[in-house]
Amino acid sequence: MSTKLNREPHLPFIIDVLIPAYNEEESIPLVLKAIPRNLVRQVIVCNNGSTDRTAFISQKLGAIVVEQPKPGYGNACLMGINYLKQLPKAAQPDIIVFLDADFSDYPEEMYLIVAPIIKEKKQLVIGSRMLKKGQSQAMTIPQRFGNWLAPLLIRWLYGVRFTDLGPFRAIRWPDLLQLKMQDPNYGWTVEMQVKAAKKHLSCTEVPVSYRKRAAGKSKVSGTIKGSVLAGLKIIGIILKELRTRPNGH
Repeated sequence: MSTKLNREPHLPFIIDVLIPAYNEEESIPLVLKAIPRNLVRQVIVCNNGSTDRTAFISQKLGAIVVEQPKPGYGNACLMGINYLKQLPKAAQPDIIVFLDADFSDYPEEMYLIVAPIIKEKKQLVIGSRMLKKGQSQAMTIPQRFGNWLAPLLIRWLYGVRFTDLGPFRAIRWPDLLQLKMQDPNYGWTVEMQVKAAKKHLSCTEVPVSYRKRAAGKSKVSGTIKGSVLAGLKIIGIILKELRTRPNGH
């Protein structure tokens, strides 16, 4: 079921949204209803083996649902990308927005995320929770630690400055394909930023609002195990990319 939203007639870009989701039946309707419907063409919910009504509710609210039973945040995102790659070339998007399903971000701020691509020809835009005063307080301690460590390593090793690994982000579709994303789980966001830095994409950040998740429990930062694994994955991704040549081969 498609959600062909009413885009502004003068907007020269096709913008699609990818939302990885695992058991988010309480928050996913809040996310979908808050997406600016004059801005995007379709919303793809990447259902990551949910055992609740996440998929049903998403379809009822007009989203396309693609199924990825194999667990992992990155696996869910890759399945959504694969869905878009199967579309005819002329029907593929210009810009992809990634958004979490827990309603911790503010989907109505999507204009801020895509504006640098549309107006300034940027290639990757990260919604930074660290750039907006007071927003980091809604983040867990492990999240704050990761958002201190990873940007520091990226700046030291690749010379590109980031302040956040925020999941709310936008990237040009051709550039996303060029990155050849692979990480199946916790390292998805940092992999994208490291590969973008290595390929010298034009990157920027914009301040975004942030709040504690609307319902449910985080699959990563909500557990000690998840937090430790995420931290190790972040460091591993950065060091792995450092060992490869700049062209990614």
